[in-house]
Amino acid sequence: MATAPPPPLRFTSQKVLTHRLVLSTLTGRPVHISEIRPSSLSPGLVNHEISFLRLLEAVTNGSIMQVSYTGTDLLYRPGLITGSAAGMGAGSGVIRHELPEGCIRGISYFLLPLCLLAPFSKAPVNVLFTGPGVITSATSKGDISVDSVRTAILPLYEQFGISSKLELRILRRSCPGPGGKSGAGEVQLMFGHQVRLPKTIHLLNPGRVKRIRGVAYCVGVSASNNARMIDCARSVLNPFIGDTYIFSDTSSAPLLPPPDKAPNGPKRKIGIGFGLSLVAESSTGSLYSADIASPPSGGQPPEDIGRRCAYQLLEAISLGGCVSVEAVPTVLILMAMGSEDVGRVSLGKGVFGSQEVIGLGRDLRRFGASAWGIRDAGRQTEEIVVSVVGRGVGNVGRKIA
Repeated sequence: MATAPPPPLRFTSQKVLTHRLVLSTLTGRPVHISEIRPSSLSPGLVNHEISFLRLLEAVTNGSIMQVSYTGTDLLYRPGLITGSAAGMGAGSGVIRHELPEGCIRGISYFLLPLCLLAPFSKAPVNVLFTGPGVITSATSKGDISVDSVRTAILPLYEQFGISSKLELRILRRSCPGPGGKSGAGEVQLMFGHQVRLPKTIHLLNPGRVKRIRGVAYCVGVSASNNARMIDCARSVLNPFIGDTYIFSDTSSAPLLPPPDKAPNGPKRKIGIGFGLSLVAESSTGSLYSADIASPPSGGQPPEDIGRRCAYQLLEAISLGGCVSVEAVPTVLILMAMGSEDVGRVSLGKGVFGSQEVIGLGRDLRRFGASAWGIRDAGRQTEEIVVSVVGRGVGNVGRKIA
């Protein structure tokens, strides 16, 4: 006799929607999310959230998504994570995912959840993000740039035994367009290392910062902006550490086809701007990142961008711990999904006390993970040690294979 499917877990609000959908997919628990912008003038799911649901549908097999007429209620029943397996919607082994025009979120909004799903996939994940809505720079919504994902997030997977066949290609850069919308960039993620269970980690010693690397980028503007950002950032960082290298990347502005109302008109330039991404690495492999991009409205000189990004990096280092605030959800979710053993990680009190981390702990508990153990680090620092017991969920696709 077939067993009845488990009842869905119920949540409200669109906040941390991607994390809840990722946890639902990893654990196999259906979720029902209600009250999605009920009092807004445009209630319900917006275009970047709908695009993420389509991405989930592309990398899974058997997922069921039901959205109410107003878009304020979502029922999601997860399927098997298949990645870019042949016959599952991937042409030539590559899933082409197009982001619509008007998207206000950076590409990291899609990359970070996809990287969490990729190690548990049945087949390698190869996704090409294209379309007028791809923004590769940092955004005012809190999304980090694709450079920070590549240099500060992906290296953390090596701690869990996931290190080979990981590549993130930036095929075309872009910054937010007018009003912070659209960008017309192009990014490809290739994640070919699938594991049965992530390794248990013990990150307790943050070490001392030994080098700083970064990327200054400009799109459709003069390359002198990069030199001005680099000069101001180095003037702040060099007194602390001499091993500071910031690379310069210049590219032309992406072009969008003319609108439907004027099909014979000229192509439009979009995604013009500049920005800076910095990553500090410690003697024990801890990573701290900072990201600043020029506002879509302009009016901010590159000197201010370089100086602000350098100070933001120093602030991230001063918070302490072995993991920066942008990478904490990735590390804690992988620890919770790992083998049934106790992993430990040292976090700064300011990082652990953030609303996002506390909310993630509550969501993990509801999805069946164990509660976290917390104790003081005991080094006369503002750090605590978080102990996480793995759930042993692992890669269902590899179990079947």
